[in-house]
Amino acid sequence: MSTARLTARTRNFLPMACLFAVLCWVFSAAPAAANDPFIKTAQDWLNGLETAQARFIQTAADGKQMTGNFYLRRPGRLRFEYDAPIEDFIVADGIFIYFYDGEMREMSNAPIGQTLADFILRASLDLGSDRSDLIVEETRHEKDIFRLILVQRDDPYAGKIILDFTKTPFALSQWMIVDAQGSTTEIRLIDLQRDMALAGALFRFVDPHEGKGGRFNN
Repeated sequence: MSTARLTARTRNFLPMACLFAVLCWVFSAAPAAANDPFIKTAQDWLNGLETAQARFIQTAADGKQMTGNFYLRRPGRLRFEYDAPIEDFIVADGIFIYFYDGEMREMSNAPIGQTLADFILRASLDLGSDRSDLIVEETRHEKDIFRLILVQRDDPYAGKIILDFTKTPFALSQWMIVDAQGSTTEIRLIDLQRDMALAGALFRFVDPHEGKGGRFNN
């Protein structure tokens, strides 16, 4: 596995992944949360998601924001492409997730299953059953928003994943990763579209300074 110095924005996604991979926590779900019918609605929506694309706004713990394009093809594949002049990008190819630091011109990677990106990339998501590695710690309802707070069964102090869904229509609108120190990274999705054809080239890592096709090749 190649290792490299990571930028702050890459490190912010890594806990989500090292963006959103394992999710397993020890706290039992509160009775109110465990009985919330919206949990199954969220689970069914995520499990029915095959492909998606959206604009995104990433907000780091220090308030710094970056924008770009998000692509998803389940299981196992995603891409975060940051707007220029930032050359960083994040790609999951079904096995590994790659983090490219455009400023340093360096890449690092990790198996998807060792990152929090696994929560959205696994073939089937189980939210809170006795067999699940994910525990629903809490649910909240605020106007048209349903919030789902997940923790890891095996590591209660590693952090939290918070998923926000709009109720009408029901759809994922953002997620937040809270690390063990309490720092939060937020990814807000804009104009989410789903169930379209996406080129396989989006989900292959190509070094932009070596590949002839720029950020990715066909």
